[in-house]
Amino acid sequence: MKHSEVKHRIIETASLLFYKNGYNLTGINEIISEAGIAKATLYNHFKSKEDICLAYLQFKNINFLQDLEDFASTKTKGKAQILAIFDFLNQFFMNKDFNGCWCIKTVAEIPKDNERIRTEIQSQKNEFIQLITSLITNNLAPLNKTQTESLARQIYLLYESAVGESHLHQADWPIKESKYLCSLILA
Repeated sequence: MKHSEVKHRIIETASLLFYKNGYNLTGINEIISEAGIAKATLYNHFKSKEDICLAYLQFKNINFLQDLEDFASTKTKGKAQILAIFDFLNQFFMNKDFNGCWCIKTVAEIPKDNERIRTEIQSQKNEFIQLITSLITNNLAPLNKTQTESLARQIYLLYESAVGESHLHQADWPIKESKYLCSLILA
């Protein structure tokens, strides 16, 4: 098997385990066993569990941003493309494997001084805010930069709240209510 295929299998396996069980409850030996590889193979690709975690976060984020952008583009131009982020979240929630936000789950498990993982998560959240900013810019009447940035952060906070609360309550009402509040601030 090619080097890149093995690495990808390790990342996919770790991603499933970290998202399902959490970072701290997933051991290196479990990743090795589930991926069907030798310990040496894992360490040929990753120096540490932290490196695997960073690859996991990046893997999840790339797929998330692309899938969300693709989904929003299928909606009618205008506010519907912005509100689509909540429809996308609702589809994600309906997936039997929904377990909340992988970033928030991970940051809750790492020590406060773990700058590498914290910085990666902050970067991903900022990329998401930029995606929302782009949706606003492309779908609403022109706003100044300050207004656009503020609106993007407000929508981001509604989305993040919807993720956490839908996971907590195991219900989609937080997503629906967040979408409604978003529609009000877009009016």
